[in-house]
Amino acid sequence: MFSGLKRYPERGEKTLQAWDAADELILEHLSGIDHKGRKILIVNDTFGALSAALEDNGVSAYTDSYLSYKAIGLNTHGKIRIHTQLCDLEGPYDFVVMRVPKNMSFFEDILCRLSRHLQPHTKLICGYMIKHQADASFELLNRIIGQTTTSLARKKARLIFASYERTPTPSPYPLEVRIATFAKPFTNHSNVFSREKLDIGTRYLLEHLPKGTYPRVLDLGCGNGIIGIALQKLNPKSHLVFCDESQMAIESAKANYASYFPALAAHAEFHWTHSFEGQAAESVDLVVCNPPFHQGNAIGDFTAREMFQDAHRCLAKGGLLRVIGNTHLPYPQMLKQIFGNAQRVASGPKFAITDSVK
Repeated sequence: MFSGLKRYPERGEKTLQAWDAADELILEHLSGIDHKGRKILIVNDTFGALSAALEDNGVSAYTDSYLSYKAIGLNTHGKIRIHTQLCDLEGPYDFVVMRVPKNMSFFEDILCRLSRHLQPHTKLICGYMIKHQADASFELLNRIIGQTTTSLARKKARLIFASYERTPTPSPYPLEVRIATFAKPFTNHSNVFSREKLDIGTRYLLEHLPKGTYPRVLDLGCGNGIIGIALQKLNPKSHLVFCDESQMAIESAKANYASYFPALAAHAEFHWTHSFEGQAAESVDLVVCNPPFHQGNAIGDFTAREMFQDAHRCLAKGGLLRVIGNTHLPYPQMLKQIFGNAQRVASGPKFAITDSVK
């Protein structure tokens, strides 16, 4: 069933599969249901295992993740339609097959917006790995969709079942969040990191932004765009570039940048991509980055390393990369391997800021 499936990007780790036990459980359950010719939506298919197995049924998929988007396309050879914004869903659906996200705000948003595209008794089949599951997922399904039941656990995975019995529920997202020292509120979509308040790492980075003249500035892994906005305030003549792996982050950054700099909004660049994949070499003069130390449920430094490698590639000679990370993370060693230099410019009890120059 899963033969030939690939992760995206392909890193060569043989231990990392493009599926897990929750995918297996979902597909085993569907094999006992007559779903031929029914309208099926797949939500949060991590690496395309569900989409590849069901592609012959005329399914569509939704994901906020660029890596998931690329993996689904790779494993289905582009045969299914992939929605990247919840507003583009086209129901009514007969079945919704979903991997439950860790982020319960995102899950709530998905369920609320899905509720407009469901009909009475539409079946939701939600898979999850038990160690990653939040109790709030049951409450959200019960409130927005209908009463839930569960499967037996197997290989540390379980399914939640629900039939649509409610009425459409308005989504409370995006949020408007006010942040001290910023005059205007920030628009934060549901899958943006630290969507309800300013996280302490970003707060610390805002206190230690580089000063100087930088013609082209990249906010790498931009989230809601607050770092790039602060850099634009420091350097009014800079050309700002934002990129993130989350489509919701890009939409948030676009809205927030336009709010603060309406005259410049048409000229700023926004890229939904992995790291700074596919962008021109030696094209920016400053990169500021707060890397994630996980990809979905997988924890590791592989994403940070790829971001640092892309920063090195895209920086002009003499360009600066400024990175913030938890003090225990080996970012200085990684940066020395890639750039040949790394200098700690600030540190506190939890975070350290490191510069590298190309």
